[in-house]
Amino acid sequence: MANTMARSFLQVAATEEVASPLKFVQIEGLVILKIIKHCKEFSPALVTGQLLGLDVGSTLEVTNCFPFPTREEDEEIEADGANYQLEMMRCLREVNVDNNTVGWYQSTFLGSYQTVELIETFMNYQENIRRCVCIIYDPSRSNQGVLALKALKLSDSFMELYRSNNFTGEKLREKNLSWVGIFEEIPIKVSNSALISAFMTELEADSPVTQCDYDRLQLSTNPFMERNVEFLIECMDDLSVEQQKFQFYYRSLTRQQAQQQAWLQKRRAENMTRKAAGEEPLPEEDPSNPIFKPLPEPSRLDSYLITNQIANYCNQINGVAGQSFNRLHLMKALHDN
Repeated sequence: MANTMARSFLQVAATEEVASPLKFVQIEGLVILKIIKHCKEFSPALVTGQLLGLDVGSTLEVTNCFPFPTREEDEEIEADGANYQLEMMRCLREVNVDNNTVGWYQSTFLGSYQTVELIETFMNYQENIRRCVCIIYDPSRSNQGVLALKALKLSDSFMELYRSNNFTGEKLREKNLSWVGIFEEIPIKVSNSALISAFMTELEADSPVTQCDYDRLQLSTNPFMERNVEFLIECMDDLSVEQQKFQFYYRSLTRQQAQQQAWLQKRRAENMTRKAAGEEPLPEEDPSNPIFKPLPEPSRLDSYLITNQIANYCNQINGVAGQSFNRLHLMKALHDN
């Protein structure tokens, strides 16, 4: 009886754990430093790495990470990468370090991470891991005085549509999914042990002003703004191409419907003649006729991702432009004084 009650309690607890949504990603300070170091050393090349930790309730704890080796394109073999990952996790397990995979991290350039490849990687992880996140770090954005670090996951409604590979307008309206609902950003909490916090306090300089504070007054933001505008223009061109695909689809659909109506009118007139002659009427539907074959609707996934990128570039331009105006006004006031 006691075993039955304990088993029931564990089943209920497991069900509640599965149902609890992911609310926070707690990352050790050392893990963040390792991610920043790896991404900056290879910038502007893009790098990836593995996140290790624990899934505890509504919090995903990231306690360790390791980078994936960079390879030339002709030397990149998927099996070697998988063997390296397994061997690395085995070594971590032998030294009693957390070796549970909770996701991966990757670098990006000016926030250009919303791609089909990222979604496919998410889906591959979801096959083996109940909950996982992707940590995105942007070294180019961090050079502007902010820590461009974010944790992302795919929304449940989007994953359901992606598995069915059905991104038609009807399905998107049925799921009430818009372009902003593809990714979900999870709040990040930085965690440090008491010993590390005390050590960092000892290292803190007595002077309240550091070189980093002076770097924030840097007025040269033209290269960053120019690249964002260039990428924004490219995305607008890509979005225009996607819109042309839909315009061509709707023109073809209108043309097909007109052909169907003309064929039906002709068939009905023929049936009236046959009825007057006492003959059997012909069916008004002919599946073998190519004009009745449904036209495939283009997928809206690419247009949704491009719209996400456009919104990201606009937000970056808006943020940097606002900071630049503040610096210019500050420097003008200092110059006047």
